[in-house]
Amino acid sequence: MNTANPDDSSTAPTHPGPTRILFDHEKLHVYQLLLRFITWVTPLIEETKKVAAGKTREVCDQLDRASLSALLNTAEGNGKRRGQVRAKYFDDARGSATECAACLDALVAKRVFTLDRIFEGKAMLVPIVSMLCGLVDRFDKNGDVFHEDSVEYQVGYDPIPEPRKRMRMRKRKNKAD
Repeated sequence: MNTANPDDSSTAPTHPGPTRILFDHEKLHVYQLLLRFITWVTPLIEETKKVAAGKTREVCDQLDRASLSALLNTAEGNGKRRGQVRAKYFDDARGSATECAACLDALVAKRVFTLDRIFEGKAMLVPIVSMLCGLVDRFDKNGDVFHEDSVEYQVGYDPIPEPRKRMRMRKRKNKAD
């Protein structure tokens, strides 16, 4: 019988997430990595709001939404039964994860943080995106069916042809008729 106090931090898990697996999506390694990313990025968002609130509000909001979207789409996708539907959710999660990377880049571009400050977050996103790509490939059996036809483009000057002259021949009426 475990009599440990649930509020005791010495028995708390070292990473965020459930202490007991209850749902299938919690078994996914990518889901656990997304939880770790959210744990990492949340204080960064709070710090950003304090350091440069005016010029980063949209980036912070988007970063918060995209990180949650990646997590939630991963969980929801894993609960779907049809392969292509699962692939769509995992693809949406992948898109949100790459959006998180772009938001981190935007914080550097806006001179709020240095590359060194955001490096850990971007390094966390690389395996997340990779795993989500793998899940998309695994469940999207018809992913290569829809594609654009190849088109041959020509480079160079192609003069516009002159319009054709309309020539109409009239029958002459014979005055003798």
